[in-house]
Amino acid sequence: MSRRRVVVTGLGCVSPVGNTVADSWANILAGKSGIGLISKFDASNFACKIAGEVKGFDLDSYIRAKDARAMDTFIHFGIAAAEQAVQDAGLPTGDALGEELATRIACVIGSGIGGLPLIENTHVELIQRGPRRITPFFVPASIINMVAGHVSMRFGFKGPNLAVVTACTTGLHCIGVAGRMIEYGDADVALAGGAESTVSPLGIGGFAAMRALSTRNADPQTASRPWDRERDGFVLGEGAGVLVLEEYAHAKARGARIYAELCGFGMSADAGHMTAPSMDGPRRAMLGALRNAEMNAADVDYLNAHGTSTPLGDLNETHAIKAALGAHAYSTVISSTKSMTGHLLGGAGGIESVFTVLALHEQKVPPTINLLQQDPECDLDYCANTARDMRIDVAVKNNFGFGGTNGTLVFKRI
Repeated sequence: MSRRRVVVTGLGCVSPVGNTVADSWANILAGKSGIGLISKFDASNFACKIAGEVKGFDLDSYIRAKDARAMDTFIHFGIAAAEQAVQDAGLPTGDALGEELATRIACVIGSGIGGLPLIENTHVELIQRGPRRITPFFVPASIINMVAGHVSMRFGFKGPNLAVVTACTTGLHCIGVAGRMIEYGDADVALAGGAESTVSPLGIGGFAAMRALSTRNADPQTASRPWDRERDGFVLGEGAGVLVLEEYAHAKARGARIYAELCGFGMSADAGHMTAPSMDGPRRAMLGALRNAEMNAADVDYLNAHGTSTPLGDLNETHAIKAALGAHAYSTVISSTKSMTGHLLGGAGGIESVFTVLALHEQKVPPTINLLQQDPECDLDYCANTARDMRIDVAVKNNFGFGGTNGTLVFKRI
C-alpha cells in the first residue's frame, strides 16, 4: 500500500518556560531562560545545584488529588500535555468518539527514565519503615508506559498504546513511530511525544557523577549555552510535549487546523560507545529522514538541534550536520531551545518538536541564547540570542541518546 500523509493537528506542553504552549512559545521567542536553583530538594552538597524545573503547575486543573497520588510527576506532566493537545486538535473523547474512531486513535508517549523520584522515596520508606509501607500504587505510578496508558484510559482511545524508550531520543522516536503507524494504516490519529521529571537527588547526582552537567551554579540562567566556547555541560530539565498526529484526509474531513506535515523519519545506531557520540550515526539519521521525506539537503531551511551544551556533543552534532547537509549546512539556520529549557531527557523530543512545528507554522526561528563566544569549531548559523523571522518551508528535528540511538524528523509547511 502507498504511504498515507501525516499532519500535525494539535500541540501540548508543560515546560520550564511555561505550562501551556502559548506561554512556552512566547518565552522561547523572547529568549527567556527557565533555569534556576533547584527547589525540589536540598542540593547544597551537589556539584550541580541548578535545573530547569516546571514552576507553578496547576495539577488540580488536570487530575484529581486522589488520582494524582497514584502517579509520579512525569505522568502528571504527560497527561497535562496530552489534554492540551487533544483540546487544541478538537478531538472528540469518551462517548462522543464512537467505537470505530476510538479504535483508530493511538497513544505513543514515552519517558527516558520514568518515575525516579518515586523510586527513590519508596526505597527510603522501605529502609526506614519496612516493606509493608510500600504503596500498592508504586509500580503503576512509576513505570514508563503509564503516561500512554493513562491518556488512553482518560480519553477512551483504544488504538495502539505503547511507549518507546530510547534515552534522550525517546520523545522523537515516539513521534516517528506514531507517524509510521498512521502512514501504514494502523491508526488514523495518534497522540505522541515524551515526558520526564527526574530533578531528584539520584537524577542530579547520577549525571553529575558522569561530569555531564553544568556547574555554573552562580549564574543559572546562562548555564545552558550550546556551541559557546565556555559551555561546560547540560542542565537537567523537566516537563512534557505531546503532538496530535493525524492522517491528512481524516484531518481535512473534520475541518481540523493543520500546523505542518510530518514527512520524514530517520533512525540509526552509533554501534560504538555507550555514552560518547559518533558523528556517523547522527549523519545517517538525518540522511534517512530526508530520504524518507523525498527531499535533499538543499531543501532544509531550519534545524532544531539536539544541542545539549556539552563540549563533545555540540561539536559532534555540528560535524554531523555538515556531513549530512554538505555546503548547505552553512545556509541552514540552527537553534537549540535547550539553551532555555535545559535538557528534558526523554521529554526533549516532545517539547522540541512542538517548538519546531511552531517555528514552521509561524515562520519564526527561536534563538539559541547564551551564545556569547561562539566556539570557532562550531561555525554554523545557530541563531544566536535573538529570534529571527524567516521563510521556513522545511524544518528538521534531531535528538540523540545514550546507547548510541539517533533520530531525526522532517516537518514541512502545508
